[in-house]
Amino acid sequence: MRVVGLMSGTSYDAIDAAAADLDLDGDTLVITPLGMISTAYEDGLRAELAGALPPAATDLATVCRLDTRIGQAFAAAAVRADLELCDGRTDLIASHGQTVYHWAEAGRVHGTLQIGEPAWIAEATGRPVVSGFRTRDVAAGGQGAPLVSVFDVMWLRGRPGVPVALNLGGIANVTVVADGAGGAPLAFDTGPANALIDAAVRELAGGARSMDVDGVLAARGTVDPGLLRKLLDEPYYALPAPKTTGKELFHLPYLRAALDTCGPLPAEDVVATLTRLTARTVAEAVRPFGATEVIASGGGTRNPVLMRWLREELAGDGAGVPLRTSDGLGLPSGTKEAYAFAVLGWLTAHGLPGTLPSCTGARHPSVLGSLTPGAAGRPLPAPPATAPDRLVVRAPRTI
Repeated sequence: MRVVGLMSGTSYDAIDAAAADLDLDGDTLVITPLGMISTAYEDGLRAELAGALPPAATDLATVCRLDTRIGQAFAAAAVRADLELCDGRTDLIASHGQTVYHWAEAGRVHGTLQIGEPAWIAEATGRPVVSGFRTRDVAAGGQGAPLVSVFDVMWLRGRPGVPVALNLGGIANVTVVADGAGGAPLAFDTGPANALIDAAVRELAGGARSMDVDGVLAARGTVDPGLLRKLLDEPYYALPAPKTTGKELFHLPYLRAALDTCGPLPAEDVVATLTRLTARTVAEAVRPFGATEVIASGGGTRNPVLMRWLREELAGDGAGVPLRTSDGLGLPSGTKEAYAFAVLGWLTAHGLPGTLPSCTGARHPSVLGSLTPGAAGRPLPAPPATAPDRLVVRAPRTI
């Protein structure tokens, strides 16, 4: 089955479309990446989305406009991916949509909202679309995140030691494939990855920049111990896993409140401190599990300062935990999440669960999402006789 996975993360800067052939070989799901395209949100749409996200107030008219316009933007990305990556032969589209609110209180998730109406995608492509992945897990008592955990466990199962998958998007999340005692897998959000860094850059650069490209600002700055201590006092970090968070907590007003407790700081020092915060909180989250390697993906892997400081933090007392990126295992680090949602779409289309209760905290595994039919005459496949237990990446190729 040829599947296109569509993803826009908590940084909401672009829509990634990753295409893959997915074939079942016994109990192994074989994924052959076909490539990726990335389409930036149009400036006006991104500005309207940014203005509607928490902690800002919004109205239903704005939500309706955003749901429609983001759905249309996802549809355009899907059409491009079908033509440019799949030679017009896509079988299924899996759309994560755009998260606009994750309702988490006191360690429990009560609801989650992803927008980007899938009917626009189905209408534009004629293909069936799986969307709304997170809500079913929340309804089953889970956190609704990180949903990539089932992909990570299938992908890294069998590697020696205790491998940990790390995603550095707006929020950082990890999947611990097995703890040091060989227990059940575990997954959770560690805290901010790029969310606070991006917020600081936009605020302190007066909107001239949206991110710390190549870690240039962090490299020029000095970590401020007082600000770092204040930020590390955040209660979220002490909550037990599984747990999840988002920009509902780690946003610009949150950063401003922390800065108000310190004297005036140069922009470079603020960015350096936030970069160290990400490295420190990720390493401290991983350390208790006896990780033997950390395999990173996401936009944060393109920040050499963040990656260098994360290596330092993982080294800890000198024992050291190797940090590598998913590229070395055949998955481009910038698009691993889009490929993961392609796999989740494949599982849903085959009537198979896409969650691990130990990773999300749900009462039971669930078949995820809702299906929007494509054009007539495109039936979904029958459930396989054997559900996949492992995932293998074949060398990428082009059509």
